[in-house]
Amino acid sequence: MMTASGWSANQFSSLLGSYRSGLGLAESTVTGLVALYVVGLIPGLLAGGPLADRYGRRPVALTALVLNLLSSVLLMAGATASGWLFPGRFVTGVGAGALLAAGSAWVKELSSPPYAAPDAHGSAARRSGLFVSAGFASGGLVASLIAQWAPYPRVCAYVPHLLLAAAAWLAARKAPETVVRGRGPRGHGAHGAVDWFRFRRAILPLAPWIFAAPTLGFITLPGLVDGGLDGWRTVYAGIATAVVPGAGMLVQPLARRLAARHRITTGAAGLAVIALGLALAVPAASAAQPAPALAAAAVLGAGYGLSLTYGLTEVTALAPADRLARLTALLWTLAYLGMFAPYAVTLLSGPFSVPSLLGAGAVLAALCCALLAALNRREGGNPATGRPVRGGGLVSTADSGTIRG
Repeated sequence: MMTASGWSANQFSSLLGSYRSGLGLAESTVTGLVALYVVGLIPGLLAGGPLADRYGRRPVALTALVLNLLSSVLLMAGATASGWLFPGRFVTGVGAGALLAAGSAWVKELSSPPYAAPDAHGSAARRSGLFVSAGFASGGLVASLIAQWAPYPRVCAYVPHLLLAAAAWLAARKAPETVVRGRGPRGHGAHGAVDWFRFRRAILPLAPWIFAAPTLGFITLPGLVDGGLDGWRTVYAGIATAVVPGAGMLVQPLARRLAARHRITTGAAGLAVIALGLALAVPAASAAQPAPALAAAAVLGAGYGLSLTYGLTEVTALAPADRLARLTALLWTLAYLGMFAPYAVTLLSGPFSVPSLLGAGAVLAALCCALLAALNRREGGNPATGRPVRGGGLVSTADSGTIRG
């Protein structure tokens, strides 16, 4: 299910060049369709989290998956009538948002006692992010390859997602429900209040960069360098959508080790890598060279992987058992605000050059890195054990979600 959610987001992104050339859509329309996904995703997240906490993970996640499947049907209709692309992208966002909110909590709980062995390294918190990244990586690449060589490319490219979403629904409908209505998740009896002060310090400086970085890597950069690709633009875009989240998956072992020792280090490292990726994107965009742009996109993807791992681990440590889905939904909502970044670059590319905007983004990411480190310099510790950090600060127990002073 989580793979289907990521797949649905990126299968469209790799077809942007095809929509520009095949349907004659303007650049502002194409990037606007990318932003419309976020417009649908935010209410899906904000509604899906509380609904999943109240009524259970399974009914919300399965309903969201049906919407996720429907969205691809609407996008297929957009191949002949481009007006269908707008509701298709909006429904994609609504379904993916509710699925991320309910599914992330469901995966985390099914990966923990009493459904699984104790997870000493906290990998349950990051498992949903790993499979969303797998969907991001594979969905865009598969769709681009189909669009490059198959007949009716803007129809056939969506068929794999239909099959994946249908298979995921059939598999997930028999998975156990982890929420007992009125009592919260089974096996997670400790409830309590969210430490919003810590949430603001530890999450807000970083969250929008989680998806600002990869979308700039696989939406903005390919559009700047595809002029010399001679008919391979769609495949290049698909490779970019695979490279960015693929790099995010490759850094997962490093992210896990960092998070196990000091969570803030993981977040600061993610922002520092994002700043580096944006800095590398400046000369790549100026020279319009595909290979350097792909290298910059890979660095942005690595920053995305570190930042996402940090965010999910931090939220799991902060969230009481009865508020895990809604706090996870809030993280995803803040993260997906970053998907407006390519649209902002397009709007500002009139008065400013795109390389200068990317350079400004690198400076801003570096400043956010410094802010995150400064606000949380006394925090950290091992999120799995909840041991106190040197010098004081919060002590957290990731399994129960309780926060102690």
